[in-house]
Amino acid sequence: MNLAICWIIAKKDLKEFLRKRIVLYTVVMLPLLLSILFPAIIWEVQRRNAHLGPVGLAGLMSTFAWFFVIIPAIIPGPIASYSIVGEKVEKSLEPLLATPTTDGEILLGKSIAAFLPAIVSSYVGATIFMTLMDVVTYGNLGYLYYPNWGMAVVLLILAPVTAILAIEANVVASSRVNDVRSASQLGGLMFLPFVVIYVASEIGLIDLNTNNLLIIAGILAVAALILFRFATAIFRREEILTKWK
Repeated sequence: MNLAICWIIAKKDLKEFLRKRIVLYTVVMLPLLLSILFPAIIWEVQRRNAHLGPVGLAGLMSTFAWFFVIIPAIIPGPIASYSIVGEKVEKSLEPLLATPTTDGEILLGKSIAAFLPAIVSSYVGATIFMTLMDVVTYGNLGYLYYPNWGMAVVLLILAPVTAILAIEANVVASSRVNDVRSASQLGGLMFLPFVVIYVASEIGLIDLNTNNLLIIAGILAVAALILFRFATAIFRREEILTKWK
């Protein structure tokens, strides 16, 4: 596999995405909004509930931190969906498929183009989130809660694996449908399991501590590997070139 070719494909896709406002709004506004909203909620909770102890406060922050796993499951959707179906609709995919570029190089290049915006925006949002959380909770806790091991697992393991899983799901969806909206809707379902985990943590069925986060990361890594094999197997350039209308 030629990584230089993969990067050329990724750069081309990134330039295309920068021209699409809906993609930019999703990439920029979602992490920014949540990184400001959650510290504001914590500040208000502390102001209204003088009996909220350090344990309860830490539990709330850990739950909110999970959204920086959900964000990488959402952001790659529009990008990865457009990268195949959108180019097919605009008649720009066929010339690429007709080149000697391998399927793996095409998929990796397009995956990089979807992965980088998701991870960069998640990390920027998480940095703002952790900084504001430390500002609003230091008076109650007496120490800086972030960074900690739980957030390290979220950002360094869970967020990248989740982004990869979301991209692969969108590649599978894009390979099976003929329009961007359908591909985006199908691939967007990828974030639902993460919402279920969030709800489970809220009602006390699961504790999002460091050990459980590592277990979840391991399960997601296995799922990502399986889905990668499947996505590679169903990406048939000959079929796209000759039969996909």
